[in-house]
Amino acid sequence: METYKVLLETLERAGNLRSLPLIEPYDKWIIRDGRKMLNLSSNDYLGLSRDMQLRKEFLTWAMEEYLPLSSTSSRLLTGNYPVYTELEKALASAYGKESALVFNSGYHANVGILPALADKETLILTDKLVHASLIDGIRLSGATYKRFRHQDYEQAEQILQASVRTYKRIILVTESIFSMDGDIADLHRLVRLKQEYPNVLLYVDEAHAIGVRGKTGLGIAEESGTLPNVDLLVGTFGKALASMGAFVACSRLLHDVLVNRMRPLIFSTALPPLQVAWTSYLFQLLPHMEERRKHLQRLSASVAQALQGKGGEISSSHIIPYIVKDSEDCLRLAEFLQRKGFYCLAIRPPTVPQGTARLRLSITADMDEENIRPLNELLVDK
Repeated sequence: METYKVLLETLERAGNLRSLPLIEPYDKWIIRDGRKMLNLSSNDYLGLSRDMQLRKEFLTWAMEEYLPLSSTSSRLLTGNYPVYTELEKALASAYGKESALVFNSGYHANVGILPALADKETLILTDKLVHASLIDGIRLSGATYKRFRHQDYEQAEQILQASVRTYKRIILVTESIFSMDGDIADLHRLVRLKQEYPNVLLYVDEAHAIGVRGKTGLGIAEESGTLPNVDLLVGTFGKALASMGAFVACSRLLHDVLVNRMRPLIFSTALPPLQVAWTSYLFQLLPHMEERRKHLQRLSASVAQALQGKGGEISSSHIIPYIVKDSEDCLRLAEFLQRKGFYCLAIRPPTVPQGTARLRLSITADMDEENIRPLNELLVDK
């Protein structure tokens, strides 16, 4: 036990000790220690979780349906209610794929898909800054993996050239919007790499793009016109879709392999049918939320412009980093902003690389310029 105590003391000295906050959400605000603050740490990018009219309409419909609060088992046992397959058909149709498969979370998706599809004859080639869930999935797969420098596609191609004759298949992995920098992968370039080399599958995690990018909210692949060339498109429901769970849109062949080999799917009790129905309800509304998406982009651009030279220039999305570098300094700045009415949190190593501690500003569509202007002024003066 003494070893664990030393571990925590080491984290505390480095300014990297974490604890669970006691908070109370209140519309676009959050209440902590009796203080009301604008919530800049939420992934509810479209503000849908706080839309009482949507909730009321859904619950009115749901009262007439048999939608249990528990699935009671894995989908491979007795938990595969019709609402799951209805959602999967809608997802497959929207993304122009043969199939889709719903999971309990984005973490489940990313730690389960790669181990199910990769083996000793597989190379996983990934951007160095992909999410921790993808890193865990890569490690669990047991496959050889190589990482290229963040968005350095020339290095990615060099690795492909050197590896293509050695491996039976290569899985090229990226996020579309990167969760800590808010920058965007060049999917056109990645598609070209996939097409130039044999036996390459393109895996794109759109967790932070679903709902907020693309004409109908399907993400960066829709926005860039690369949807047909993405083999495994992963998205989550717990962010802009204000629900819970995740999915992959893919071919029928890959779908069937995942059903037979993906451990988080096989060995987990499925999501509650009522939760899946809420997801399905919101997904059907996504194409009609273009004004929310445009408003979000305008707000985000104003913050990014104010923070040019301090992290804003990195972002091309609603996730905007304010780079502080030192963890202790970052904690102090977060506390300062909280005293001023802005709920910002310090993101520190190992979540981000050493020396890049930052505030991760998450802009949501239910904010307005009046909310954002004082934040811009405070950060510009720092």
